[in-house]
Amino acid sequence: MTITYRPISPADDAALACIVRDNLRAHALDIPGTAYFDPELDKLSAFYGAEPEKRAYFVAVDERGRTLGGAGLAEFSKIPYCAELQKLYLAGEAKGRGAGRALVELVEAQARQLGYRKIYLETHSNLTAALHLYEKLGYARIARPSWVFHSTMNRFYIKEL
Repeated sequence: MTITYRPISPADDAALACIVRDNLRAHALDIPGTAYFDPELDKLSAFYGAEPEKRAYFVAVDERGRTLGGAGLAEFSKIPYCAELQKLYLAGEAKGRGAGRALVELVEAQARQLGYRKIYLETHSNLTAALHLYEKLGYARIARPSWVFHSTMNRFYIKEL
């Protein structure tokens, strides 16, 4: 399978919402306080496209054009010059093929281009593959901040760009 990457389009919305929800359900995280119930989840292209000077989202696609997952960033106002890495999820067939790493690297490059100096993220201990990836890519675990958006999340990381 050949995987390529591009910015999100409205045609990706339904597939991405399904991928996010399937992943969260598979890890017993289809509960309040997770991205499962985010109001923008069904229209990610509109959310990330609304402020391109502050947000971006990239998708992984196969050679047939099927959406295999994605990752995004948005301004994180709680920390100066910081973006938040958001909604990194992959379909099963894309896992273990370097797609997660490639998406994080795209997000980091875009964050730098937009002038961010740090990236923050919230995740959960049930998402062990994601934890491994973040730590491998240099994200440092931090204590739970007082301003956590997704209240069920229990792991927090930051990285200097």
